[in-house]
Amino acid sequence: MSLSEKARKELRRLLGDRLLEAESDCLVYAYDASGRTYLPEAVALPQNTEEVSRILALSYEEEFPVIPRGAGTATTGAPLAARGGLVVAFTLMDRILEINAEDLVAVVEPGVVNGRFKEKLARRGLFYPPDPASYRFSTIGGNVATCAGGPRGLKYGVTRDYVLALEAVLPGGEVLPLGTRTLKGVVGYDLTRLLVGSEGTLAVITKITLKVLPLPPARATVAAGFGSEEEALASLNEVLSGGLLPAAAEFMDEVTLTATGALEPEIKGLLLLEFDGLDSTVKEEVEKALEILDSRTRFLKVASGETAETLWEVRRAISPALKKLGTRRIADDIVLPRSKLSVFVREVRALSKDFGLRVACFGHAGDGNLHVNILFDEEKEGAESLRERILSLVLSLSGTISGEHGIGLTKRAYLPWEIPPRALSLMREIKKVFDPKGLLNPGKIF
Repeated sequence: MSLSEKARKELRRLLGDRLLEAESDCLVYAYDASGRTYLPEAVALPQNTEEVSRILALSYEEEFPVIPRGAGTATTGAPLAARGGLVVAFTLMDRILEINAEDLVAVVEPGVVNGRFKEKLARRGLFYPPDPASYRFSTIGGNVATCAGGPRGLKYGVTRDYVLALEAVLPGGEVLPLGTRTLKGVVGYDLTRLLVGSEGTLAVITKITLKVLPLPPARATVAAGFGSEEEALASLNEVLSGGLLPAAAEFMDEVTLTATGALEPEIKGLLLLEFDGLDSTVKEEVEKALEILDSRTRFLKVASGETAETLWEVRRAISPALKKLGTRRIADDIVLPRSKLSVFVREVRALSKDFGLRVACFGHAGDGNLHVNILFDEEKEGAESLRERILSLVLSLSGTISGEHGIGLTKRAYLPWEIPPRALSLMREIKKVFDPKGLLNPGKIF
């Protein structure tokens, strides 16, 4: 399956100079954060749903693959043209179409950057909680495609908890409205949620209706450093069992702290706890958290405003900082029951020693979601074997191999480890119902 000359002519007629065909132009869309590279045959930059519909109708007629793409921040290869074809990039479909403060609803196009959306909402006293580390440049469409999460998942949930309705284009070009603008709705099967997290394999999303919230008036961050990783995780469980529910609860392990150089070497584990709400409530919750944490900590700081943002910048800078410890990595985003986190980190440390490879464990410990990065400088023998041991450990502890990054190309081999054969068969059948010719983002997930 590849782009025929007839298809290219039709795309040129439809898009003009918004069809990129030169290799130098297509290279920009040949990679994501997975480290893999696949050069697309061409790149389309549609401006509206009608153009997307006509592209998918042509794709169905000429049988060439279509790969939807946001900002290319995925870590799994999901927006890559692994089997050639046309990348459809939503750079120009980046309009915020509506913000309705009375209904607490917003409507956006898929190319809207998460951070810009948050800024626009904040000026209206509103708030969109999902905040992946890449929120300053990742798009809402990409976030929906992978069901992105972020630090605030503990209190506020993830992307799927905010998607009310979608406008989607099916293979063949049919435009399908799904969902409602209302907070409740149980008419028929929930196809809206089915598309959230489907990584562009079932339909191409062109419009997104989101639930938004009133902006919390106050926010404060507690940074707590500990002499061991186990103490940090045990203290987090004490905070949560003590009746507190932070908006975010982030964990940084010894390897991560070494890379960032953020604290003194004796600090082996760090917690970042964010509390939000009414000013009086935030003060009360912070005081209670300090009481719980004080006996174990070697470093304790409370911050708000710009000072708190500095602390969170350290968290967001982890990924580039880890390059100091290894120019290459294998990255996974596993999720465990919180009660199993200490066991998991301890076992990973033992495996790291056995294989002679550094492993960083950090992330959203509040909801059990850790980012596990195996670090090395070249094709280190044993890295993939170590990954398999870690993923096997995750499943043995009642966890899941992906919490917010999806499957894409890099995890598809492990899908049968977690999903039973009959369930996998049903998923494949769903894919065939939506995409009978297998033209949408082929090679991903399965």
